[in-house]
Amino acid sequence: MSTGSTPSSMSVSMVKFLLLAPTFFIFFPSVVSQTIPSSDGSQGQWRLLHANVGISAMHMQLMHDNKVVIFDRTDFGPSNISLPGGRCRIDPSDEALKIDCTAHSILYDIITDTYRPLMVLTDTWCSSGAVLPNGTLVQTGGFHDGDNVTRMYTSCPDDICDWVEYPNYLSRRRWYATNQILPDGRIIIIGGRREFSYEFFPRPSPRRHAFQLRLLIETREGNVENNLYPYVHLLPDGNLFIFANTRSILFDYNQNRVVREFPRIPGGDPRNYPSTGSSVLLPLDENEHSVDPEVLVCGGAPRGAYQQALRGTYVRAISTCGRLRITDQNASWVMETMPIPRVMGDMLLLPTGDVIIINGGQLGTAGWELGRQAATRPVMYHPSNPSDQRFSVMEPSSRPRMYHSAAILLTDGRVLVGGGNPHIYYNFSDVVYPTDLSLETFSPPYLSTQYASIRPVILSVDDTVSPGKRFLLSFSVGEYIAGSVLSVRIVAPSFTTHSYSMNQRMVVLRIDEIIDNETSSSYSLIVVGPSSAPIAPPGYYLLYVVHSGIPSSGVWVRLQ
Repeated sequence: MSTGSTPSSMSVSMVKFLLLAPTFFIFFPSVVSQTIPSSDGSQGQWRLLHANVGISAMHMQLMHDNKVVIFDRTDFGPSNISLPGGRCRIDPSDEALKIDCTAHSILYDIITDTYRPLMVLTDTWCSSGAVLPNGTLVQTGGFHDGDNVTRMYTSCPDDICDWVEYPNYLSRRRWYATNQILPDGRIIIIGGRREFSYEFFPRPSPRRHAFQLRLLIETREGNVENNLYPYVHLLPDGNLFIFANTRSILFDYNQNRVVREFPRIPGGDPRNYPSTGSSVLLPLDENEHSVDPEVLVCGGAPRGAYQQALRGTYVRAISTCGRLRITDQNASWVMETMPIPRVMGDMLLLPTGDVIIINGGQLGTAGWELGRQAATRPVMYHPSNPSDQRFSVMEPSSRPRMYHSAAILLTDGRVLVGGGNPHIYYNFSDVVYPTDLSLETFSPPYLSTQYASIRPVILSVDDTVSPGKRFLLSFSVGEYIAGSVLSVRIVAPSFTTHSYSMNQRMVVLRIDEIIDNETSSSYSLIVVGPSSAPIAPPGYYLLYVVHSGIPSSGVWVRLQ
């Protein structure tokens, strides 16, 4: 870990040239403990990867080298994994441990099922992140000495890379903020506790500057707030959809102008931290005559639930989802009811275009010790199904994942799940939900072996894709059904924390031609890249072929 001297300005291209001194790391072997299958895989399967990776997975990001950056916070006290080589973090301002020789970040390799410690110097608690077009993770803010810090992690082939920190780079304290990658490759950083503004990375000039966002002022509920980690989605027209508490706007960040305000979500109950629900931008389909974005917001806690939980009364979580077609002239929320009420649930786009709702609880809110009755059963939401057939309930996990848990999509279509620590420090005994240091995966039903004959396997694809340009993709499949049930999709992996997966998006690409290679069970596709940067900003994406509802394993492509 190193600390970069605070630059007067920092360009995206500079990230490529950050050099780190070599260090030595310890690799930890796989500990596969348990697989929990449904009888036929129709409700998915759980598998415990590691009972203890040393830290609780509060934040997670999949990188384009198939490794996952995971971290929690530095002021928990000692973690359960040591820094290598006798290194220690010395922080006089740390409230828990001023000399700390343990790690609070790890790098998990999904191919080898091993992990190694990484070193963060300043507190990353309740921070945010996004990946630059060159593949570097930019992580912003946190608590105390970390609240104005920008940190970067760049993958490397020799496993000596680590975090680089830039103190005082941010203009405002960014604690519980949201990041979104923009069409030009910049990152916008929005909000934070008692911060009602946004700023950009890299900075446009050496002078630090933030821009006021009135929505955050108007939606704050006193000390409860209920508008932290606002939901932010980049739309095909280049504007941002921003949701906070119960309100949402279409926002032109270049002009600092509200283009449109949408109706409040029905019910009047808040959906943002600490009444934590979640949100996704549903897949953008380039095969349609026009790309009409839809936003889905699910779960949360009723108004007043946080105050009641502080007094020991845990109110039932919200069971509704709201779906909004943003381009409709008279856009209005269409409400649906989940089979399980849920607060602190993660929502992830799967390769099929379905949404998995996973983790969280059924009573209470986010916050220290404020959640109860773990929601251990994931729920699938099928956005293209008839309205009365959109939800299905999956196999339960044996592990509750409450406050400070996280989930991300992996390359092969599994969901990586970890974390859960509703305590100020690590606490493993005499509490309702002990700190959880494990990692497990959930395999959705499409990974069942019963679909092996119709599962596509990508044989080759261009590793670089240009907007609006055609490219060639080849795949094989044992039993080809029809081109009408074939699609090619790209997915931007998310930075997940506090039940919100920042930057995730899916684009269904246009297939111009299907070529049957006749002599084998392989086929070639002529596919067209995304039509514009607002549809799909530059960067690394996972590309999937989906055949009759069954996805291939993903391959990485870089969108220029």
